[in-house]
Amino acid sequence: MTAVNSASAANWRYAHEEYEGDVQDVYAYKFKEFIEENSDHTLQVFRFGELGESDDIMEQAQSGILNFVNQSPGFTGSLIPEAQIFFIPYLMPTDMDTVIKFFRESEAINEDFPKLYAEKGLELLKMYPEGEMVVTVDEPVTSPAEFDNKKIRVMTNPLLSETYNAFGATPTPLPWGDVYGALQTNMIQGQENPIFWIESAGLYEVSPNLVFTGHGWFTTASMANKKFYDGLSDEDKKLIQNAADYAFEEIITHIDGLADEALAKIQKASDKVTVTRLNEEQIELFRARAPQVEKKFIEMTGKSGEALLDQFRKDLAAVTE
Repeated sequence: MTAVNSASAANWRYAHEEYEGDVQDVYAYKFKEFIEENSDHTLQVFRFGELGESDDIMEQAQSGILNFVNQSPGFTGSLIPEAQIFFIPYLMPTDMDTVIKFFRESEAINEDFPKLYAEKGLELLKMYPEGEMVVTVDEPVTSPAEFDNKKIRVMTNPLLSETYNAFGATPTPLPWGDVYGALQTNMIQGQENPIFWIESAGLYEVSPNLVFTGHGWFTTASMANKKFYDGLSDEDKKLIQNAADYAFEEIITHIDGLADEALAKIQKASDKVTVTRLNEEQIELFRARAPQVEKKFIEMTGKSGEALLDQFRKDLAAVTE
């Protein structure tokens, strides 16, 4: 593969970290649709594993081998520690209308994060939500005490590990590509995106209990190699921004009700599946553990993270007034 930094490139390359039909894949193909219908450019999309793991595609995007990459803060957090803010439990709202309004209007999302990404050679195009976070376990869980001694597999993200430590479990970071193997060998899986499992319902025969703790929404982001982007004509920059906006609007429509459809499909596939939605009293037991995760976030990110967290709170207050 060779670097693709030419502003005149006819074929652009885009990689994401999910599989066919998953949310990032739908977003990528909507982005591709807009680019190709409104220009002479073509866009080649690579799904998870086709160019390596999440870390691999990020390195390729930074070096210019890829023009575009879609990666969740769960993995970007090792490159941009402040991106881990999305894993502070109970910081984000869980109702869809408020979440979407936050992503549209947040100063932290639309002004602060682009600066942080730019420092790493990336042009942040769009941050968007995928779905409410959920945990799959070997038996129903309703309190931190019931998580005690539970081994849980999580993404390779330090703050996510801290979250499940706070919740009482024993987390082990696992590369995304090893998730299936871990689940199939009866390891308990901490999976932050229920929508991901729409086509994988049969795997819940291993770990058939879904627990919604209401602690947040899974977030992801599309971005471009900044050197490539900065070298484009104003017309092509506008094209890309419009494509990102178009894909965002399409994905918001796509995910509306998708989690319910996913659960229905999973439950239809197996009568062993249980779904536990914690009530407010049960949630409060978990919410009480959140401050230690927030403290860890500030330790990891310093004044920059503290300022971002303050802006997050202001933005959230503005959309929930």
